[in-house]
Amino acid sequence: MQERTYGGIRLKIFDTRKEMGETAAREAAEQIRALLRQKKEINCVFAAAPSQNEFLAALAGQDIPWERIHAYHMDEYVGFEVGDPKSFNGFLSSAIFRRVPFASVHLIDGRADPRRECERYAALLKAAPPDIVFLGIGENGHIAFNDPGAADFKDPKAVKVVKLEEVCRLQQVHDKCFATLADVPKQAITLTIPTLVSAPYLFCIAPGERKAKAVADALTGEIGESCPASILRLKKGCRMYLDKASAAGLQ
Repeated sequence: MQERTYGGIRLKIFDTRKEMGETAAREAAEQIRALLRQKKEINCVFAAAPSQNEFLAALAGQDIPWERIHAYHMDEYVGFEVGDPKSFNGFLSSAIFRRVPFASVHLIDGRADPRRECERYAALLKAAPPDIVFLGIGENGHIAFNDPGAADFKDPKAVKVVKLEEVCRLQQVHDKCFATLADVPKQAITLTIPTLVSAPYLFCIAPGERKAKAVADALTGEIGESCPASILRLKKGCRMYLDKASAAGLQ
C-alpha cells in the first residue's frame, strides 16, 4: 500500500480492489463511530456504481450503529421507478440500504416531476446536511452526475436536473449496467458539487483502469470544472482509495 497527499486529499493505493474496499470501509466505519460520539445521529450520502461494490460489501459488515444513520444517495436517472434494478436507488437498496438497519433511507424518485423532485430532495438535505459523502470518479472526471459540461463549482442549486454526456453514458455500458448506449437514459437528477463538498468528510473510492486518466487529471491537472473531481484537492477531510489500475497515470 502506498500513501500520498494531493492538496487536501489523503490518498492510498492498493494492489487489489478487495484490499482497497476493505480498508476504505474500515476507515469509514472509524469516522462514523467518531462522529456518533459527538452527535446523536448523522447523515450519509452514497454513490451507486460497480466501482463501489467492494467498499459497500465491506461497509455493510462493519460494527456500526446503523440505526443512528440517515441514508441518502447522490444521483438518479430520470424515468426509472423507485426500486427498478437499473436505477441507482435500486442498486443501493440491494448493495446496502436493505442490508443494514438505517434510521431512514431517502430515495430519489426518477419517475416524479424532475424539477419538483429536485426541490423535495434539496429540502431534505437542507434540513439534514450531509456529514459524510461516499463517492467515486467517473471516466470523464465527473462526481455524482456533474459532468464537465454541467459542473459548476459555485452552483446555486443543491440538486438539479442534468443532460448526461455521451462519455458518461458510455461508462454505464462499460460497467455492464446497460447493454447498449441507446438503453442509457439521457437525463438525471444529481446533487451539485457545492452540496457534495459541503460535507465535512468525503471518502472517494475509484478503482479500475478506465478511471486512470480521470484520476490523474483530478490529482495532477488544473483545478477546474473541465475535471469536476479536481475540486476534491481543495477539500480538507477528503480521503481517496485507488487500486493499481486506477493509479497507473500517477508518477
